[in-house]
Amino acid sequence: MERLLIKNGRVIDPVNNIDDKLDILIENGIIIDVQANINTNYDKLIDAENLIISPGFIDMHVHLRDPGQTHKETLETGAGAAVKGGFTTIVCMPNTSPINDNIETTEYIISKAKDLDILNILPVASVTKSLAGDILTDISALSKSGAIGFSDDGSAVVKSTILMEALKQIKNINSILIEHPEDHSITGSGIVNKGKVSELLQVEGIEDIAEDLIIARDIIIQEKTGGRLHLTHLSTKGSYQIIKDAKKRGIKISSDVTPHHLLLNEDKLLTGDTIFKVKPPLRTETDRQAMLNGIIDGTIDCIATDHAPHTLEEKSANIKNAPFGMTGVETAFGVLHENFVKKNIITINKLIELMASNPAKILQLKDKGEIKQGYIADITIIDPGKAYEFSKNSFVSKSSNSPFIDWKGIGVPVYTIVNGTIKYNHSSQ
Repeated sequence: MERLLIKNGRVIDPVNNIDDKLDILIENGIIIDVQANINTNYDKLIDAENLIISPGFIDMHVHLRDPGQTHKETLETGAGAAVKGGFTTIVCMPNTSPINDNIETTEYIISKAKDLDILNILPVASVTKSLAGDILTDISALSKSGAIGFSDDGSAVVKSTILMEALKQIKNINSILIEHPEDHSITGSGIVNKGKVSELLQVEGIEDIAEDLIIARDIIIQEKTGGRLHLTHLSTKGSYQIIKDAKKRGIKISSDVTPHHLLLNEDKLLTGDTIFKVKPPLRTETDRQAMLNGIIDGTIDCIATDHAPHTLEEKSANIKNAPFGMTGVETAFGVLHENFVKKNIITINKLIELMASNPAKILQLKDKGEIKQGYIADITIIDPGKAYEFSKNSFVSKSSNSPFIDWKGIGVPVYTIVNGTIKYNHSSQ
């Protein structure tokens, strides 16, 4: 494999407290040197003057729709969209068709991802068979076959007894349970956040307590079992407060929030535009501010997109019948950089921590999440001064159900390097 030399970039590695102008030498997919002014032979050179070099972004929550729903997305289109967004690793949820509750489906995803050779695709298997909440999958066998973790995403693990046993088994194999915190007995057939918007649209609302109750229950069970628990796509002030209190008490949990819950509130749905229909729903401005406080004070550990592609036809249905979900991998960095980093709400170092360093730590990915000698060369190179505008025609994803269409800003990934190979180069697009 070729020797790649990256010169003159601002290297930011939050884990190792690096923020300096350095060169990086990569050989056979491995970082072999990081220091100022490397002078050596190379096969390929990237001049990163005025660019930022980050550990590769890691998205802990995507839906790739493959197998079974490839009219919405495929592993190939999802992977292509992700590298365009600067991601070198993505974690795909199990609610495919068939559901990833078996070794064959797990191995299919791993094998196809290897053949595509675009980026690291790590499958999550379901906690319960058919996502039905009644019978545990073979957690040990699925882990051995390559499942990075377990989730009944789309639903919480409904029965507390099942969750307790799952966390015990997951602890034994040192894996992780990624929980979708929603009490369906409360949400019912809710469409949007319960309150002014649900009343205006005359549809059933989703109460914030549906999220808060599951989070409180799960934390109690985690404390009892000691199993690793990650709470995904937080959306309420209550969840923020419960998790903050639990962390103060030393309970070992982690959590993520999406770009759309950080940037948007329920007012976007006042017109009934289904592009903003998502679960958990966009909440109040008070809730949005709580999510922002969560990433600033460290209560919330990382940002994950919950990339959920749907066709234009599906999203064109009325507010009651259109599916929940938004795409996210192509827009995440740009909208966050423009609206939080450029406005001095968080630093670029913090954003890299949330999108790269912390996800690697939570998932226990060896040799990722840092720019360090001996580590795998998964690297994202950012141009913080480059303008973007997201349009419907600009998406690599098969679907363009993005809430950020027509958003403009500054700051884009310009190179995505996976295992030492350039998989995305903005200038060649």
